[in-house]
Amino acid sequence: MKIKAIKTSTLNVSAPPPRNTYYPHNTYVVARIQTDEGLEGLGYTQLVGGDGASSVRAYLEDNLVPRLLGEDPLHIGKLWQKMYDADRGLRKKGIPMYAISAVDIGLWDLFGKSVGRPLWQLWGAVTDRVPVYGGGGFLSYTVEDLVKEAEATFAIGARHYKMKVGLPNVMENVERVRALRKAVGDDVHLLVDVNQRLDVHTNIRLANLIEPFNIFWYEEPVYADSISQCAEVARRINIPVATGENEYTRYGFRDIVEQKAAAILNPDSMRCGGFSELLKICHLAAAYDIRIAPHLAPELSVHVLAAIPNALLLEWSITRTPIWREEPRVVDGLMSVPSRPGHGMEFSEAALSKYLVK
Repeated sequence: MKIKAIKTSTLNVSAPPPRNTYYPHNTYVVARIQTDEGLEGLGYTQLVGGDGASSVRAYLEDNLVPRLLGEDPLHIGKLWQKMYDADRGLRKKGIPMYAISAVDIGLWDLFGKSVGRPLWQLWGAVTDRVPVYGGGGFLSYTVEDLVKEAEATFAIGARHYKMKVGLPNVMENVERVRALRKAVGDDVHLLVDVNQRLDVHTNIRLANLIEPFNIFWYEEPVYADSISQCAEVARRINIPVATGENEYTRYGFRDIVEQKAAAILNPDSMRCGGFSELLKICHLAAAYDIRIAPHLAPELSVHVLAAIPNALLLEWSITRTPIWREEPRVVDGLMSVPSRPGHGMEFSEAALSKYLVK
């Protein structure tokens, strides 16, 4: 089997309210890997808010596609290394890794289809259902928005909900957490996400102030570039720190682990290097008894979490835009892993008609 063509495209997917008060849309860069035997693998990456999508697509088309044409798509490890080694003058973080991730996801989808099995079974199934947490709670939300989204999340059986903190006024963050905890009660878990907005000392102050509200994790406290500062926060607060959505490859996560910067890792399959690298990151973390709760892409991440022993939670947004031919479903707080070959996902005709960039 040989790669005959890699067709790229872009989808600008509108966000639903109240999420659209923070991000009006998100952009998918898509890579369809076509073979001389008629099989096709679907790969993609998502740019939150859309920034950088044109650069990712350009890197994919200019730097990766020419190197992959004519190759055997089943030699995934060889092709991942070929993409990673292709340009030694550009460090493999950010845009290059978004592009490599999209291709790798497509290659694994194609591999699964070639043998007629879903990926989670090929990787060694541990379970067929994974618990979810509710992501959202943006800083643009009113307290009423937070409560409504959290209650809708708990109504589908989830027991965890994440809200953003990181407003300049520390006490405003505290009051929002206090109000949400009061509204939802003490029998569910609240997670907070700083999204890299605060310095070390402000994070420590905020974490200490919200600790009485029984916070499950404290996410991405400082700039992702500063692992040592994240480690300092982790040492000085009592809430477990989670981070990793803006980290890349096993090497970046090795540094997080070695510096003890997090108790929970949040790698993103669409950024960190695709399925190939996400599995390596999960296995690295397992050696240190560190749990994995991937960022975004639940329809992809569920395959990995179902195949590892150190899975924790899957990110799921109750306020989401339907774009899939067969939408993932959450029942009693658990997402079932697709039994379709490969990753089992395909954009719906309606989504392609509405969101495909002409």
